[in-house]
Amino acid sequence: MTTRPEAIVIGASAGAVEALSAILPKLTAGYALPVIVVVHLPPDRRSEMAELFQAKCRILVREADDKQAIMGGVVYFAPPDYHLLVESDRHFSLSVDEPVMYSRPSIDVLFESAADAYGSGLIGVILTGANSDGAIGLSAVMQAGGVGIVQDPIQAQASAMPEAAMRLSPSAKAMSLTGIAQYLEGIA
Repeated sequence: MTTRPEAIVIGASAGAVEALSAILPKLTAGYALPVIVVVHLPPDRRSEMAELFQAKCRILVREADDKQAIMGGVVYFAPPDYHLLVESDRHFSLSVDEPVMYSRPSIDVLFESAADAYGSGLIGVILTGANSDGAIGLSAVMQAGGVGIVQDPIQAQASAMPEAAMRLSPSAKAMSLTGIAQYLEGIA
């Protein structure tokens, strides 16, 4: 990446809480970049991800709202049963379009819209998960000139998602959770 990083998108599913717990609390207070996260959640329940991670993290953690401006130093979680998109003016939009691969929010939808908005300034991270959501999105990030990172499938609680991402984007960097945390902390 020759462009200065502007934003990070992370996708996770089965095993997400453990994986994110190894990364997000490592980000220091005053972290400069926005971190936008999609976790597959049941559509009919309120998400407690923002509260759970706010208790663990030194940076602000929020559930994303429709039309909200995206700010550095904040971790945003997609709300359940909505696709979370990044608009070209760096605001969020929420959508109730059809689920993608049975998932709403969809990692692919977030990553593709963020790739359009941030181009080569985007870093995409695919973590543990049991389906292939995120593979197309990570490919879009890398095709836009951004950086693609995948949790080492051998170390993932559910390897299907990182394996699918690596198949579609073989030049993505495979890293341990510790390595991902160190990389993200080092770029901001």
